[in-house]
Amino acid sequence: MGAPEIVNEKQPDLLQVLTGEHDLSFGGGDEDYDYEDPHNYSTNYVDEHNPRGLRKPTEHELQTLRRVIGNIRYSTFILCLCEFAERASYYSTTGILTNYIQRRIDPDSPHGWGAPPPGDPDASAGALGKGLQTASALTNLLTFLAYVSPLFGGYMGDSTIGRWKAIQWGVFFGFVGHLFFIFASIPGAIEHADAGLGLCVVAIVTLSVGTGFIKPNLLPLLLDQYPEDTDVVKVLPSGEKIILDREKTLSRLTNVFYLSINVGAFLQIATLYCERRVGFWLAFFVPMILYIIMPIFLFIVKPKLKIKPPQSDVMPQVVRIISVLFSGNFIKRMWKGTFWEYAQPSNMRARGREYFNAKKQSPITWNDQWVLDIKQTLDSCKIFVYYIVFNLADSGLGSVETSLTGAMKLDGVPNDLFNNFNPITIIVLIPILEYGLYPLLNRYHIEFRPIYRISFGFIVCSFSQIAGYILQKQVYELSPCGYYASGCDEPAPITAWKATSLFILAAAGECWAYTTAYELAYTRSPPNLKSFVYALFLLIRNLC
Repeated sequence: MGAPEIVNEKQPDLLQVLTGEHDLSFGGGDEDYDYEDPHNYSTNYVDEHNPRGLRKPTEHELQTLRRVIGNIRYSTFILCLCEFAERASYYSTTGILTNYIQRRIDPDSPHGWGAPPPGDPDASAGALGKGLQTASALTNLLTFLAYVSPLFGGYMGDSTIGRWKAIQWGVFFGFVGHLFFIFASIPGAIEHADAGLGLCVVAIVTLSVGTGFIKPNLLPLLLDQYPEDTDVVKVLPSGEKIILDREKTLSRLTNVFYLSINVGAFLQIATLYCERRVGFWLAFFVPMILYIIMPIFLFIVKPKLKIKPPQSDVMPQVVRIISVLFSGNFIKRMWKGTFWEYAQPSNMRARGREYFNAKKQSPITWNDQWVLDIKQTLDSCKIFVYYIVFNLADSGLGSVETSLTGAMKLDGVPNDLFNNFNPITIIVLIPILEYGLYPLLNRYHIEFRPIYRISFGFIVCSFSQIAGYILQKQVYELSPCGYYASGCDEPAPITAWKATSLFILAAAGECWAYTTAYELAYTRSPPNLKSFVYALFLLIRNLC
């Protein structure tokens, strides 16, 4: 596709969009509104009450009409089931990977599958016996590749093969990865640990590549299914006019998507029992069965999907524009506020510059809108930087929180079980928000704008660290070993169930902060960078 049309009007600042001070839909007063202009109508939905389709609202209607969630196609829920299957298989695999690599198989393990002897309740499953250092290195490799490869997968989905084909390639690589994990768990591979480790490494790499193609493209594909590009007015059979709110609709879709992620994450408990009761072949086989759900649902839903073709390759244009932006005295232009205008072709020609590269006479291949799109994308990414701090409070201190629970009275409960209160909280809270809190706020015309949701999520997550500080202080004060409580044989006389407050508050913060960031990554990026920007957020999110 060619470059987008030039838009001369100034782009809104990100803060204006987040707080609602700038309406992305329309400008002008009601007296300028042309009810006969076909461009003011969307024909995605037509009925006897809306014979010309759904109409763009006037300024007065934007302020007065009731706002509701738009029509959500069932195909979007099937895509959420695909995300559930992919995340369930991924987390179910990563949850058992450390034991598989680190611990040696017990000589009395039944069938040689890695399960501990039935009569030893304190024994752990094991297979290769390569030690903690190797296990940590390979699990960190999987995590690293799974969140770096989406940058490439997002780029491919945006610019070359399209989102649908990128997902198909991801499904293929992911299936191969799960297959190699099963091969690595057969008795022969466990007996010859080096061969098993080699199969495991191949499985890790292929699973990461599959994740890299699926993760950045599935959510944008899901949000593409909402047909309206802006708010629209719909006339009900009763005669009432309502506004189908695009922002609220996309917010609901991202919330349901995030819910499906955490339902999948919660299922990793099943594979923990599989490795202990049967062995690793079943523990790796279950994730593959869950994974197979995804291609089945994708095959079923494809005829109902709106699949957008890939846009033009933007990376060469981005590199050229950035090289122009940082040429000359760019620091002075930043100070004067003319940094971005410098690379706009209209201003370049006004300065007498007719070529991108005068020596090679390379033509200027972009227009003013390209520069505005890149500026808009970088503005969107600015807010993602704050999530590095959020991640430190949310998951970056996970091992510290697990260590804290280990220094408290467990009463027979494994100390790593409390981590599961994170997905449990999200599974419970998101329906409450979608069908309780948000409709209540809407009824009283309280706009819970994106910046408010993000800020509230950060505040709630900060309370989890306050709770952690209080609990840690109590443990130090009451433990027989004082400040060495983590290595103490005698736990502090505090029930570990109090530590659930840390995981519950952090998860609640995610429900506002993460889902809103997903939404912004889609709505505030150009059509040819949506998957890439979402992948960039995933990378930033997992830096800690």
